[in-house]
Amino acid sequence: MGGVRTVLFNYLFARQHQGDFVLRIEDTDQSRFVPGAEQYIMDCLAWCGLIPDESPVHGGEFGPYRQSERKPIYKKYAEQLIKGGYAYYAFDTPAELDAMRAAVPNFQYSHSSRAGMKNSLTLSADEVQQLLNAQTAHVIRIKMPVDESISFTDMIRGEVTFNSSQADDKVLLKADEMPTYHLAVVVDDYLMKITHAFRGEEWLPSAPVHVLLWKYLFGLDNMPQWAHLPLILKPDGNGKLSKRDGDRLGFPVFAMNWSDPKTNELTKGFRELGFLPEAFTNLLAMLGWNDGTEQEIFSLQELIEKFSMDRVHKAGARFDYEKAKWYNHEWIKRYKVEDIRLKLKLILENAGINVSDDVYLDKVIAMVKDRCTFLTDFPQQSSFLFEAPAQYDLDAVKPKWNDQKNLFFAEAILQFQLIQQWNAEDLEKEFKELAAANKIKPGDVLLPLRVMLVGGKFGPAVFDIAALIGREQTIHRIEKFAALIKG
Repeated sequence: MGGVRTVLFNYLFARQHQGDFVLRIEDTDQSRFVPGAEQYIMDCLAWCGLIPDESPVHGGEFGPYRQSERKPIYKKYAEQLIKGGYAYYAFDTPAELDAMRAAVPNFQYSHSSRAGMKNSLTLSADEVQQLLNAQTAHVIRIKMPVDESISFTDMIRGEVTFNSSQADDKVLLKADEMPTYHLAVVVDDYLMKITHAFRGEEWLPSAPVHVLLWKYLFGLDNMPQWAHLPLILKPDGNGKLSKRDGDRLGFPVFAMNWSDPKTNELTKGFRELGFLPEAFTNLLAMLGWNDGTEQEIFSLQELIEKFSMDRVHKAGARFDYEKAKWYNHEWIKRYKVEDIRLKLKLILENAGINVSDDVYLDKVIAMVKDRCTFLTDFPQQSSFLFEAPAQYDLDAVKPKWNDQKNLFFAEAILQFQLIQQWNAEDLEKEFKELAAANKIKPGDVLLPLRVMLVGGKFGPAVFDIAALIGREQTIHRIEKFAALIKG
């Protein structure tokens, strides 16, 4: 969810300024590669309507758009940093680094420790060349300056300043000559002519490394404008929202269902739960942003027109699942029947409900859609409009059922058989007049009629239901129920 919101804010800003929205797959850490993840990203964005101008799929003049396919590009810039004295070779083995971490609490490879490590700062030039000639495994690290102030202007937070001594000497190029995120993102932003980059707040501590890389390689005048977006917080506001929180509290945190290819564990998504994409992007936009008014419902086009970075909050935004459900309910109500028909037809058919008449289906949708929080509520809210209930809530009727009501509904069947105009208004009028003639309060027979037609104590106005399902089906259901309750 946080990742999609980051994309959304980038997308809105790009569209508002007639810019290009670029999707780059940053897959330099091959140890974390997950089969299917890239396609999942593309599918999620397509569902949300956030279509890139440039991407591995859409192409573009600055490709390739997968960093793993750009590997040869990065080594040149890493070597350039070494020549300038801004980076160095480090030959420490994983075992040696593990030993240091075990011996030194909170060990960091930085200005305070690099003098005691095996690198091109401590070895002679001849020793370094011998190790390189022998193809000894090594990485390239940035040489962070000591006690230097590093500043940049964040579009949300304003002027942000770090002390260089607080940052460690990040690896820029790994032993397999694959870059880390730090080097790759700077090089690619430069080569792809990126003007603005919005990312999560968790990347803020890496900013001084990236600022220095821009300074050393391309000059600060070429650096994009950055914005570090606030975190999406747990419902109680205590900490960043995670998948575990969703599992614990019973709501999704992924846009769509995701099946882990290693464990086959299914993580449920908003789409499959029954959320509309418009509702999902709307609720994400409101997590950390507003337009300064009381308006809460925005189409994607309205968001493009009204979005501004100066209205994005610095503080984290609490996720409220009840509010998310409200957004979806509001969007379902706003949907035109014809625009939602195909989605609901598929949902109903997957629930085993036969839907063959689109004209009738449209009438059903119009009747029940305002009662649905999720698209997946439609089968429960409308199945009785397609077929007679298989089960009845007899307990709702039995305690107050008597011979008088039995006779009343027998008369009602006769009346329904004779009624000229089969519409909700006339049905209600005749039914209530019959109740008055039998000295029965209308409320005492309306609930049984609802259970007869629906199966339980729910659904739209009962005479609207009767009018839609028709004379024959209404009478059949009353007769069926009367037989059941007698038995």
